[in-house]
Amino acid sequence: MSLYDIPLRTLTGEPTSLADYRGKAVLVVNVASKCGATPQYTALEQMHKTYGDRGFSVIGVPCNQFGGQEPGSAEEISTFCSTTYGVTFPMLEKTDVNGEHRHPLFERLTAAADGTGESGDVAWNFEKWVISPAGEVVARFRTGTTPEDPSVVSAVEAQLPA
Repeated sequence: MSLYDIPLRTLTGEPTSLADYRGKAVLVVNVASKCGATPQYTALEQMHKTYGDRGFSVIGVPCNQFGGQEPGSAEEISTFCSTTYGVTFPMLEKTDVNGEHRHPLFERLTAAADGTGESGDVAWNFEKWVISPAGEVVARFRTGTTPEDPSVVSAVEAQLPA
């Protein structure tokens, strides 16, 4: 099964999948509204706007598994993201990224190693995965590596469709 075949749901509950992004570069980020890293939304939105016309999208995946930092309903998450950070990139439904109920998307994403060669469980909110236009995980960045970090920017730029 490819990443494109994994069924997903939007924040509003509509069925979707990464197949909608086939041929595009994607940055998947597990997000939370009440995290010390929440201001990363600003840089994620900027990246989404900067590269959107070049075949790129950020996709946010809310998760409440880390310190209960995403307690809100879908509507509350949507309102917070749009009014506080002006988020326009797609958001998926609140999802478990670790544990017994880990979503199949994160089964695949967590198999990817970060820059230190470590794979496995998501350690905290705002981890990031770069997905190639062919649907392959090509990079993983932990929470402390911000979206504007040169390593993230270069990984995304390397995947932009020609």
